Amino acid sequence: MSKIGFIGLGIMGRPMAGHLLDAGHSLVTVKRGTLDAALAEKGMSEVASPKAVAEASDVIITMVPDTPDVESVLFGEEGVIEGLKPGTLVIDMSSIAPMQTQAFAKRITDAGGEFVDAPVSGGEGGAINAALTIMVGATPEGFERAKPYLDVVGKTITHIGGHGAGQTCKVANQIVVALTIEAVAEGLLFASKAGADVAKVRESLMGGLAQSKILDVHGERMIKRTFEPGFRVRLHQKDLNLALEGARTLNLSLPGTANAQQLFQACAANGGEDWDHAGIVRALEKLADHEVGQ
Repeated sequence: MSKIGFIGLGIMGRPMAGHLLDAGHSLVTVKRGTLDAALAEKGMSEVASPKAVAEASDVIITMVPDTPDVESVLFGEEGVIEGLKPGTLVIDMSSIAPMQTQAFAKRITDAGGEFVDAPVSGGEGGAINAALTIMVGATPEGFERAKPYLDVVGKTITHIGGHGAGQTCKVANQIVVALTIEAVAEGLLFASKAGADVAKVRESLMGGLAQSKILDVHGERMIKRTFEPGFRVRLHQKDLNLALEGARTLNLSLPGTANAQQLFQACAANGGEDWDHAGIVRALEKLADHEVGQ
């Protein structure tokens, strides 16, 4: 069993840390207010800084919101790199910019560590059920070292390529997810405005080519009006910003992605930055002056 430093106990990080504790690993985190009672009962301990986490750990996992957060944790004042021991495995499971990930990997490698980018998909439910899809960027040796820990929290684990490749795959994932959520919202809104029973429309679509996990999970959210966050609008905005910034660098047009980003921005402008990303339907409803299920 390993001594793991886990930094980032949010919606996704809390259940992931719990699975690692259940598997017998020893976990330490940075003190941020009151530690989750369930994690404390399982034996997670706290220290004052990311540096102290590194000093106490053989493996470090980060699960924080954005690129600057990862940079601060790893390289800021009292950061991980200041306490990094030779050979320490650093697994970043956040969703951040691929180019910066490559730079972070080089700094960790130059300091004697092994870096792995391993962003995830599957939302809160996937984290709770240890069924996440994990997209890995690493050396072959880094992947083999990281896989036993990833197996504890994930179900589909794919080594995409070298450093940054996992994050590139995650950006692609977020493009597909955003556009599919928008498509489901538009379809249900159309059916509702035309007077059809949207619950029965969704049920029928689930048996045809339009079937998808997003139609299943997020379509139900739209119909039942349950927008408590599994994955927040503002975090999907962040991921689509990465996609659009990358597209400019690649001289690539992503018109659907840009449109989805504008709809998320409309949600945020109406107080919905912390809605679940299924809340994109609310932006479309405002344009239509009609609510799904009315």
